[in-house]
Amino acid sequence: MHRALTWDLRLGYHKAQDADDGKFMGGVAMRLKLTSSLGVEASINYRSEEYSDGALTIKSWPVMITGLYYPIPIVYGAIGTGWYNTTFDYDQNMFPFVSNETKQKIGWHFGGGVELPVGKNSKFTGDIKYVFIDYDFNSIPGLGDKNSDFYVISLGFLFGL
Repeated sequence: MHRALTWDLRLGYHKAQDADDGKFMGGVAMRLKLTSSLGVEASINYRSEEYSDGALTIKSWPVMITGLYYPIPIVYGAIGTGWYNTTFDYDQNMFPFVSNETKQKIGWHFGGGVELPVGKNSKFTGDIKYVFIDYDFNSIPGLGDKNSDFYVISLGFLFGL
């Protein structure tokens, strides 16, 4: 088995546990299939979410690395970590003395998905991942009990290189 490098355009839907609503997101990824059963993926996405009726908007650009295990050729399990460059944008009418800020945070994720061949060098992908990231909301009145862990469902199209 030779190593296969592919890149992926993806569209997803994510919902943080205590966010106001779910949102759509977009991103790109590269996958390298190391053996018939092991692979690795590097990805970057853009996502945003609101808490407490828009009192806080979080925008993040996660850069993730994911290990992939293929028990059968079209199904994979995924586990990895991510670096989340995150902007906290506070509604200044509600929090006039709280400044917007950008922070970096490490999170981890697990999930699984499918890769369905759509031609000689391309595949349709679909997966679901659950992400554990613990943003500290305790310093913001009324937000201290919020949970920022989230799930993301994504669909993509892998192109062979």
